[in-house]
Parts: sequence; C-alpha cells; structure tokens
Amino acid sequence: MERGRGGGGYGGGNGGYNGGRGNNGGRGGGERGRGGYGNRGGRVGGYADVVYGGGNGGRGGGGERGRGGYGGGGGGGGYNRQQPQQDQQWNNQNRGQSGRSDQQTWRSSSSASSQPQDQQSGRYSASSQPQDQQAWRSSGQPPQEQQWSQNRGQPRRTTPAPAPSSSSSPSPTKNSLADAVVSGVQSLKISKQTSPPSPSPLNSADRLLPVRRPDQGGTKAVQTVRLRANHFNVSYNPQSTIMHYDVNVKPVNATRNGRPVRIMKSDLAAIRNKLSSDNPSKFPLLMTAYDGEKNIFSAVTLPTGEFKVEVPEEEGTRISSYIVTIKLVNELKLCKLKEYLSGQLLSIPRDILQGMDLVMKENPTRRLIPVGRSFYPTEFNPDDDLGQGTAAFRGFQHSLRLTSQGPAMCLDYSVLAFHKRMPVIDFLHEKIRNFTLNNFRRFRRDVENVLRGLKVTVTHRPTKQKYVIKGLTDRNAGDITFEAVDVDGQVPPRRLRLVDYFRDKYKDIKYKDIPCLDLGKNGRRNDTPLEFCVLVEGQRYPKEQLGRDAAIMLKNLSLVAPGVRENNIRNMVRSGDGPCGGGIIQNFGIEVNMNMTQVTGRVIGPPELKMLDFGGKVTKVKVDNEKCQWNLVGKSLVEGKPIARWAVLDFSCNDQDCYDRDRLDPYQFIPKLITRCNKLGMRMEEPRLYETSSMRPFSSVNLLRELLETVNGKVLQEGKGHLQLLVCVMSRKDPGYKYLKWICETQIGIVTQCCLSKMATRPSDQFLANLALKINAKLGGSNVELIDRLPLFEGAGPVMFVGADVNHPAARNTTSPSIAAVVATINWPAVNRYAARVRPQYHRTESISNFGDMVLELVESYFRINKVKPEKIVVFRDGVSEGQFDMVLNEELLDLKRALGTINYFPTITLIVAQKRHHTRLFQENGRSNVSPGTVVDTRIVHPFEFDFYLCSHYGSLGTSKPTHYYVLWDEHSFTSDQLQKLIYDLCFTFARCTKPVSLVPPVYYADLVAYRGRLYHETMTAGLSPGSVTSSSSSASSSSAPSTLSVGSLDDRFYKLHADLENIMFFI
Repeated sequence: MERGRGGGGYGGGNGGYNGGRGNNGGRGGGERGRGGYGNRGGRVGGYADVVYGGGNGGRGGGGERGRGGYGGGGGGGGYNRQQPQQDQQWNNQNRGQSGRSDQQTWRSSSSASSQPQDQQSGRYSASSQPQDQQAWRSSGQPPQEQQWSQNRGQPRRTTPAPAPSSSSSPSPTKNSLADAVVSGVQSLKISKQTSPPSPSPLNSADRLLPVRRPDQGGTKAVQTVRLRANHFNVSYNPQSTIMHYDVNVKPVNATRNGRPVRIMKSDLAAIRNKLSSDNPSKFPLLMTAYDGEKNIFSAVTLPTGEFKVEVPEEEGTRISSYIVTIKLVNELKLCKLKEYLSGQLLSIPRDILQGMDLVMKENPTRRLIPVGRSFYPTEFNPDDDLGQGTAAFRGFQHSLRLTSQGPAMCLDYSVLAFHKRMPVIDFLHEKIRNFTLNNFRRFRRDVENVLRGLKVTVTHRPTKQKYVIKGLTDRNAGDITFEAVDVDGQVPPRRLRLVDYFRDKYKDIKYKDIPCLDLGKNGRRNDTPLEFCVLVEGQRYPKEQLGRDAAIMLKNLSLVAPGVRENNIRNMVRSGDGPCGGGIIQNFGIEVNMNMTQVTGRVIGPPELKMLDFGGKVTKVKVDNEKCQWNLVGKSLVEGKPIARWAVLDFSCNDQDCYDRDRLDPYQFIPKLITRCNKLGMRMEEPRLYETSSMRPFSSVNLLRELLETVNGKVLQEGKGHLQLLVCVMSRKDPGYKYLKWICETQIGIVTQCCLSKMATRPSDQFLANLALKINAKLGGSNVELIDRLPLFEGAGPVMFVGADVNHPAARNTTSPSIAAVVATINWPAVNRYAARVRPQYHRTESISNFGDMVLELVESYFRINKVKPEKIVVFRDGVSEGQFDMVLNEELLDLKRALGTINYFPTITLIVAQKRHHTRLFQENGRSNVSPGTVVDTRIVHPFEFDFYLCSHYGSLGTSKPTHYYVLWDEHSFTSDQLQKLIYDLCFTFARCTKPVSLVPPVYYADLVAYRGRLYHETMTAGLSPGSVTSSSSSASSSSAPSTLSVGSLDDRFYKLHADLENIMFFI
C-alpha cells in the first residue's frame, strides 16, 4: 500500500487503525493507499469521511482514505481494509490557533448553578447574533434505553433487477414487515453455490475489442525525463512449442480407515517429483513447469496415459500409491505470439502467456515460499526481526506483460510479516509476556489463543508432514493415556501412557507437567508434546495484529526510497532463487535481459485552479511547482454552503473510558469550527442543539437509532426545517460506526461528520480547515474548480463522468455479497459534484450486475438537476485486470447502452479502466527522488497497439511512487493521447478533500469509497438487526410496501437504498 504526504499545510502522520503511529508529517490531505505494501506515497490512510490533518493553520486540505495495509502520511496511516471505519479527525501538531471567542460563553447544564439564568438553561450567547441563532441546547443525558421495532449488440445482462415496490399495493403492518425483514436477513447469504446468471454468448465476430492507440503517443510536455521501468525484456524462440498437459491424480485406495483420502497440494508436488525421479528421462524435472494442481507445461514431449507412483509415508515404513493420468491438452506454438505482436492475429494468445508465465514462476515456486502471486525466502534477515515470534521477509512479485518491445517480465519488491520457524516453546517465550513453563496453567488461555490454527511439524520422527494446532489437551503429558491399535490387526488393543510410548519408541518427554498440543484431525487423536513441535515457515502474520513498533518497522521496510527499491529489484532478478535462476526458463528457450527498460517520460503541466478571495472575487490559485500542492491561506471556497441548521452529538461527554483531557471541550471546538467555516465562505450559524451521550449506543443499532432520531426530532420541533448536518464527536474508534452511517444515510437522511474528541477539543486551524472542506463537499458546495474546460470538451455540451468499482468480501468469507458502486458527476463544467448508487450482487462477482440501470438512474438525476441530459459520457472502471476487459466491453458496456436505449437516449461513450494493482514502477535517472506529478509514459512499456499509458499524477513523499495504469477500451470521442492524458491529470486536481492532485482519477476514487460504504451497510445488516431496525417514520422506505417474504432484490432496496435526501450529494466524502 502506498503512503505519502497530503497536500497543503505541514502536519505529522498519524498511525492507522491497527498500524500505530506513522512517520513523517503529512501535508494536509493525501490519497488513499490500496493493497500490499507499495510505496507510492501521497496517499493518506483513513475512512470515507475521516479528515487527517496536521500542521500550520489553514495550509492544507483534507486527507483521503487508506485502503488496506499501510496508508500514507499527511495526517493518517492506513487502515486495514477489512476493519470497520470511522470518519474521524486527526492531527499531530497543534501549531496554529483559531480565533478566540472571548465575547462568547457557554456552560453545560451540569455546572449551571453558578451561572446567569440564560446560561443555566444550557444556552450559548453571542451578542452579535440574533437570539434564535445563538441558542444551542444541551439536553443532558441520552434518552432511556428501549427495545423497539424496526445501441450495440443485444443486452447481455440477465441478472434480475431488484423487485420494485408498487405504490398501489397496500402497506404491510409494522409487525408483518418486521417479520419479513428478519426472515430475509436470516436468509440473505448469497451462497458460493449460487452463481450469477451467465450472459448470452456473442459470436466472435460481434464481440467488441479494445480500441487501438490513435497516435504514436503524446507529445505535449513542460519537461521530458529519462526514466527506467522495472520491465525486463524477454526473448523467445518463435519456432518453439510448449506442450500443455492435464494431470489427474487419484489414490489407489480411495478410502483409508473408512474416510475418503484427500490429496493435499503439497502431496501433489511430492507425487510429481517422485514421478520424475522414477522416470528422469521420460519426465525431466528441469524441462517442466507445474502449477501444483492440474497443469504441466513441458519443453519436451511427455508420455501420456496412466502411471503408478508410490510415495513413502512418514518414517518410510509405509507407502501411498497413486495413479497419475497425463493427457495432452494443447500445443502452444510461440509463433502465435509473434503473429499477435505483428498485428497478424487479432485476439491475444492468453494461453501462451499463461504458459510462459508459469514457466517463469517454476524456479521460485520450488525454492521460495509462495503467497498469492508473491514469493518470499525461507529465511529472514536478522535485522528484520519484528519480535514476538515474527519477522519481515523481503520477497518479490512478478508477471509477464506484452509491451511494444515484446514480452517483458515486470518484477517488484514486496515485504510481508511471517511467523518465524522456531520451536513452539521458544515462540511462547517470545510471544507471551513473562511466560514460564513452571506457571503454565496461568498462561493456558493465552497459549491457546496464540497457537490455535498455526501449522507445526514434529522433530521426534522423520517426517515432512504439517499439522494444524487445534488447541491444548485437557490433561498434562504425564497423565495422558490412549488406546494403542495395531493397524495390521496382529496385536489386540492395549492402553498405554503417552510418556511410556514416547520413551520406548522415540525419546523421553521432558515437560510432563504441561499439556500437549492437539494435532488431531477427522476425529483422530494426535497428542504431541510441545517440546517436539516446531512452527513451519511461510505462515503469514496479519499486519493489523502487529504491535506499534513492529508495525512501524514493517512499514519502513515497505516504504523504501526509489534508489533502494531499484537496487532490491535488480538483485532479485539476478538471484538464483528468482524467476531467471535454476536454468528452467533457458530449457524452454526463454531468455531475460537483466537490465531495466529505458523509457522517456513526459511531465504534463498542472491546470489553473480558481477559488475566491475574502471579497468574493475569483482568484487564481498558485500551485507549487514541485509538488503541485496549494494552500487555503487568504482564500475562500468557490461555493461555500451556508449552514443554518446543524447539531453536535458529543459521545465523549459521558464516556467513562475517555480520559478527561480527551473529552470534547465545546468552548474550544464549536466557536473555532464556526470561525474557520466562515473564513472559507460557508456562513455557519450557531448549532441548534448540543446533545451529550456516551459511546454505549454504538453497541446497538436500536439504541443508536433511537438517539439519532431523538436529536433529529428535537431540531424538527423547532420548526426551523430539516437538520442539515450532524457533527458526531467520538471518544474513540468503534465498530458501531457502521451502524451510525447506515442509520443516517439510508433511514433518517442526515449528513454526518465524525471526529475524535481528543483532536476536536484542541483543534488546530489545519484540522478545522480539513473538516470544513469535507462538510462543504457533503452539503453540495464547491471547494476548488478548474479555470479552463477539460481537453476535447472545451466547446462541448454537458459531459458526465462516471466511476464504477466493486468491493469484494474478505478472502475466507464464502457467503457475503460483493458490493457494486457507481458514481457520476452532476454538474458541468466544474465536474466536482457527484451522486452515487450502491447495490449488492453475487458473491465475488466482478461484473456489475445492473451497471446500465445504475447509470441510468444517475443520468435521470443529472436531468432533474440540470434540465438537460449529458451529451457525452466518460466511464472510468476500477478493479479489473486484462483478463476481464472482455467482460467490461461485452457485458457492462453493452448493458449500459441497452439501459440508456430504453429511454431513446444515445450519448457518445468512452470507457477507460484505471488499474492500481500492477507492479510497474518508474525510477528517475538520478535514482534518489520520485518522479514528478504529471509524469506520463506511453511508449515502450505499454501495449504494442492498444490505447494505454501510465500516469503518475501525485507527489510521492514517502517510498516509491506507483503510477496508475489507464487502459482505454472504448472511445466514441476520438481522444488523442495528449487530450486524454491531460483530461485525467486535470481531473485529479478536483478531489474535494485534498489541496493536491490525487493519484487516482476522482470518479474511480469516489466509487471506491462508496463501495466500501456499501460494505459497512452489509455488515450492519448481518450484525443482527431487530425487526424495528428497518421501519421508521423518518425512513425513506417507511411508506413502501413489501411482500410477506422478502426477496434478495427487496432486501437490496431496504438495506442499501440511500435516503432520498442523500441520493444526489457527496455523503461518502
């Protein structure tokens, strides 16, 4: 994941949700990190509506959210993606002070006895304000807890849309609706056995293909730079053929002890190796590559048919017999690859690329620890010990890509935390503080917690078998007995003591007064003394569970400077354990150039931006030449939204777990927030209500909803209108954050902004400015705008930019739906205000099931707001690989055209994929600093003839910048390279909560935030909502009808449909 500094004022970096305190000050806002331990820089960790700040007063914008791993500085370390998120305000340094409110006083009702009567009532008086605007009441304690109810091609998308609710149907009773929802919640688990409907196949002649590059690349630049890319050219013999075989392995005895025999992946590798050692001339090991399951690629012809392989079991006393069936599947003629590169073949020969890629992974697979698509050594550098039985392992990840120079191996450096290979007892001494074997009973629970699920091997007998720890035995080793059974039936069963058995067969058990490890499976006992167990290598340690110091150390190893990263990459390419070692690829006629690819980069100039001065006149924003950042000193927002009806909900006031110094000081926070917003042109009045509570309501959807509806109701009773904004001050991060967002955004319809009390009670000007930027964007304001119109569209009619992304559940989750999100601009030509739609779909389905309908909804919203439909649409799609381009083109794009055609609407469309999950890095010739913002590369390392390019639009202050790979799949606007590159770079300056360009085009960035928000909605639903949780007089769904049993579609509407008041604003910022 990338980390960096945000834009604007100076500030310190705060640690992530699990990652401890960050290094290096951020500069105001930043961007989000995504995945892995990249070092792109410039991306701040955070949640969808968290502001990370730090620094000199008024010098920076808001921060962005980190996604996974270690998000960057600029006021926040990244959060683990799967963790619940809070939109909290952070700051590390209190350098600036906001204006004082010496003429304003306020006292809470708890200390009102000594105050004048108007202050005893909980009112805050300001002589310069009308009385009705001065008052913001404190209602004291939260309400009592109560339980309550709650035009091209045929359409290819056949997934049914959610069942609409008929306005003519009679409304169900509250009880019947609640019962139906509970039933639906209990049943809404989209099983992995349920697959989405398959789209109708298109003839190959009718399938859409990615567009060709319109020119030889861009030419416009303020500067050209010589760069090196971590692409290593691959040469091959076009006359060669790689033989592809299918491998099927079955045990001779399909059952053992009455149970089916399951062949582990490690056993498959051993069987393949034994087959080769038995017949080295027929099955030469160095001439084959194996994927560990069903496929073997060979440089020579292999015999086909059935072969019996006998593999020794543990201790060599028994053997297991298998039948290996080998069948020729395909002959991969490398001449086809040459034909494609020369343009003679239209479709990319993916089978050949997959075969070559597997061949290049064969050597590291044999010698290193594979984790996903990465490889790590079995031993670690002593300097990389993280303590507590863990260490950082430095590895690499690589892939084979087609470029204009031919095939190229792209290899990048990677770091992960693993458990160290060590005796279990030594591990316990490192992991558990003050652990001693003499007092084992005291630590028993801790021992079980840290060991359960880990894999071990044993040392008392020769075996390579790995066992999973289930727990500890109930009795100590000296007290355990078991029934010894002769597997051959020659000796009758007899009961033995474990210590006697080990003494006679292996060695004495030293520690008889502690339990053994339970290594049994399938109902069979396997009690093994701890002293004979060793943790096996290659067991990944979750980074979110690392301690603060270990997390910082791992982050520093990941965020290495460009020069260090480049040197690490060179060494790994040349390593004997790497993809080029072992002589395997050479046996296939493949050679790799050990030098990085030299490329020429162009630096695009930044756009001109505008804000307002304090007099309300448009003023040009000066952008820093090096980092392309700007500050807010002496400026106000382009369109500051007035805030007349807002409230503060203080969860820290009555929280017993909150230190007094960290409780909100309303005398400091509220006046200073009002002052800062007014300076930015937002005209913020006094809050209508100040309500105190504790953090307890976050433990229950019902309690929290009751509190929120109470607050909303009190403001409505004043008759001044609906609550515009609710500022929620939390004493700490809490998983119940997702409840608050779901309730406010889908049920009640309130814009919320959360922050931490310890930051709000001593607010810096930078913190307040960041808060104001986010609030203004959420309420529909405009922070900063481009002076000039976007390239190609200078004289065009209305244009809409669309972003789409899909959020998938965690790897081990096999039932939860994926969450699709689509956002779109609703203003032109500023293109900085967005509306969003979010829907669940089938588990781990990347194709957006109702993409066309979701965009159609947004087009209709655009029309209602602007009284005109957009003439042109530019779609940015996130999260898809090259192998999924056909799906995007021939499913999602056609579904979009179908949906728009239903209203006889046919705008021109451009479709672009934005990729961050790639390994390409760019290094300057000096090797010391990152590439400049605006650096674009569209030659040599890009596709031979399709329209793609790399753009690094952000400034990377930490680690090594990672460019975004943009790939144009469809273009009805005839963009040139220069036009599209400049358009995307300009858009990166319009991100609402940053005072710097972000690394990912905002439509995609926002879609990512919305998709994660949908994930929070789903987690709220699965947390066990009571019937009343989905029924409310203030809910947008309260008047809709529902059948007696809810379908998945109606549950979609109920739990994911945004409240009507929030559908067309940027609530997700």
